[in-house]
Amino acid sequence: MSAAAAGPAPGIELSSARGRWVLACAVLASGMSMLDGTVVNVALPRIGSDLDVSLATLQWVVNAYMLTLSALLLLGGALGDRLGRRRTLVAGVVWFALASALCGFAWDGGLLIAARALQGVGGALLTPGSLALVRASFREEDQAKAVGAWSGLTGVAGAVGPFLGGWLIDGPGWRWIFFINLPLGAVVLALALRHVPESRDPAATGRFDWAGAVLGAAFLAGISYALITAKGASPGRLLVPLAVGLAAGAAFLVVERRAREPMLPLGLFSSRLFSVTNLMTLCLYAAIGGVLFLLPVQLQNGLGYDALEAGVASLPITLLMLVLSAPSGDLARRIGPRVPLTVGPLVAACGALLMLRIAPGASYFPDVLPAVAVMGLGMSVFVAPLTATVLASVDAERAGLASGVNNTAARIAQLLVVAALPLAVGLSDNAYRHAPQVNAAFHRAAWGMAGLLVLAAALALCFVRRPGEPPRDQESAEPRCRTHAGLTAPPLEPGDGKRD
Repeated sequence: MSAAAAGPAPGIELSSARGRWVLACAVLASGMSMLDGTVVNVALPRIGSDLDVSLATLQWVVNAYMLTLSALLLLGGALGDRLGRRRTLVAGVVWFALASALCGFAWDGGLLIAARALQGVGGALLTPGSLALVRASFREEDQAKAVGAWSGLTGVAGAVGPFLGGWLIDGPGWRWIFFINLPLGAVVLALALRHVPESRDPAATGRFDWAGAVLGAAFLAGISYALITAKGASPGRLLVPLAVGLAAGAAFLVVERRAREPMLPLGLFSSRLFSVTNLMTLCLYAAIGGVLFLLPVQLQNGLGYDALEAGVASLPITLLMLVLSAPSGDLARRIGPRVPLTVGPLVAACGALLMLRIAPGASYFPDVLPAVAVMGLGMSVFVAPLTATVLASVDAERAGLASGVNNTAARIAQLLVVAALPLAVGLSDNAYRHAPQVNAAFHRAAWGMAGLLVLAAALALCFVRRPGEPPRDQESAEPRCRTHAGLTAPPLEPGDGKRD
């Protein structure tokens, strides 16, 4: 989110030695969080077996990280703008690395969950800073090229993740997917302190919205706890966290409406296009998060894959997005976003339905590969136009904030689906260790994920305007948050946080 308000750049040339070091620092910093996000889901069956924990504990292993990251992401970007982007990045790297070490040493599920929550705090400082450094450090004529190089190299890191993570899980053990962040963090720290210039946004003033961050975290924690513990819980155990979460959510809206410097300016949502695209984001990334959560469990506990095979099985999704996201974004700029935002989710829904073929006894090439390839093709069609449309839905000076809100929405969707999906498909307690129960739940989930993708396509068809149409929300939007007549936002920021 900080990228749009980068402030005056020191004017580093991308082709210079210092420019290459700055780019390497940003790519490795982003790669730390991406590697972690790529391999933790793959490691869940092994973590569950090694620590002898229930599925609810594994849900919290994923959601503790997503909870603190989602609640503090916007605040982390604001800290970078005001206190210094390099300073915030360095603090995030140190925090993330130390929390990763604690994850690796965790001897039970409770400690691992706590360490993952701390890791999410570091991620909230680290994630916004990577791209912001690129946009703030290079001279204006090199920024587009630098962002493109950052995106491509970060995508390569995402492609390497399944190989490295699967090898670590099957070899030294799952703890090393966390320990690997220590040497990576040391390299990033050395590069940042030696080569990266400090930058701030001189226009960023005012107090930090700590109250909004705390209330947002309480809302997400209460809802997640209620969903994860709903099956078999007593009414009191269920209703208390649910009531706390809902009350915190209501208080969050009140605080954000009255705050002088809100973390989430509610005026952004006076743009109908902004509201619709964020609702689509919730549907799309809930579907993606559901697939990425249960697919590794199905492949390992249902089909008998090892961790490396399960990680590599979904690699076509990453490769297709790496190759096709930029052309898809360019197509949306030429024909408008409505078609790709309708067609892409429908193609991804076909991929979700093809996952019904993934069952005990299935083979990779005739059964698994077509499903993940079609899913990846659909994602490649809609991810870049979705980001571009979000940026186009508000004035240029608010594009960074709009991007941050949209990234947060994507993470909240993944958090909530991990909390709700096992309950919805009847997978709980220790059933994730048994192939028949996993297979039945996975197939029910495939239908549900396809439904969410179709819903997103319907929203695009009904509410995302055709090229040349006047904005439907022009009259209702406040002057600083109006919808542009065309897709005229700043160039798409490739890989803007969604894969971190």
